[in-house]
Amino acid sequence: MDKKVAILQSNYIPWKGYFDIIARVDEFIIYDEMQYTKNDWRNRNKIMTQNGLIWLTIPVLSRNFHRKINETKIANKLWTKKHIKSLQNSYSKALYYNVYEDIILDLYEQVKNEEYLSQVNFKFIIEICKLLNIKTKISRASEYQLIEGKTERLINLCQQAEATEYISGPAAKGYIQNKLFSKANIRLTWMDYTGYPEYSQLHSSFDHNVSILDLIFNIGPDSRRFMKF
Repeated sequence: MDKKVAILQSNYIPWKGYFDIIARVDEFIIYDEMQYTKNDWRNRNKIMTQNGLIWLTIPVLSRNFHRKINETKIANKLWTKKHIKSLQNSYSKALYYNVYEDIILDLYEQVKNEEYLSQVNFKFIIEICKLLNIKTKISRASEYQLIEGKTERLINLCQQAEATEYISGPAAKGYIQNKLFSKANIRLTWMDYTGYPEYSQLHSSFDHNVSILDLIFNIGPDSRRFMKF
C-alpha cells in the first residue's frame, strides 16, 4: 500500500504552505532533532498589520543557538501576552476573528508555561490542523532511530515509517541526493508553492508569506479554498 511522508523542522504558527504539505501526506514527521537556527522560522513568523508586516517572535535563550530544536528553551513567559495583543490589534476587525479568537487565546493559555520551543510549535501545529480539518498523522523524529547523513537520514526515516513516497519542500533541492531515494525504491516528489490565489487581507498590499492565522482570521471556514489540498 502506498504511503506518503513529509519531514520538516517545526515552525512557529507556520504559513499556509506548511499545512499544505502536511495535508498531502499520510504521515508528517516533525524534524526537531535538527540544530536550532537563529533568525529563522523556528521561533517566529509574520503577520499583517496596518503598518505592514511585523514579526511575532518567541524569545529563546542565547545558549540554545548550538542545540537541537527540541532542546531549545524559551527565555521568558511574557511573550504570549505580547503575541495576543499584536494579533488582537491586527485582526480584531477581520471577518472571522471573533469566530476563532477563543480557540487561539485558549491555545496561548495552554502554552504560556511551556519551557521548550518545540512543544509550543507542536501544540499550535496540531490545533491548526484541527481547524483546517487536516487528519494527517503527525509524529516526531525523536520517535524514530536516527542515522548520520542528510539524505541518508531522511531515507531511513521514510523506511522506518514504511513510506513509498517522500514529498519534500523545494528548498532541499540543494542537498538531497535523488539517486539515493531511487536506490531505496522511494519516490521523491517536490512540493510546489507557486500559484496560490490571493484572498482579502485587511491591510497594505497582499503578501502570501504570513502566518496561517492571517488566512484563518480573514477567510474562516473557506480557508482551504485558498490552499492546495
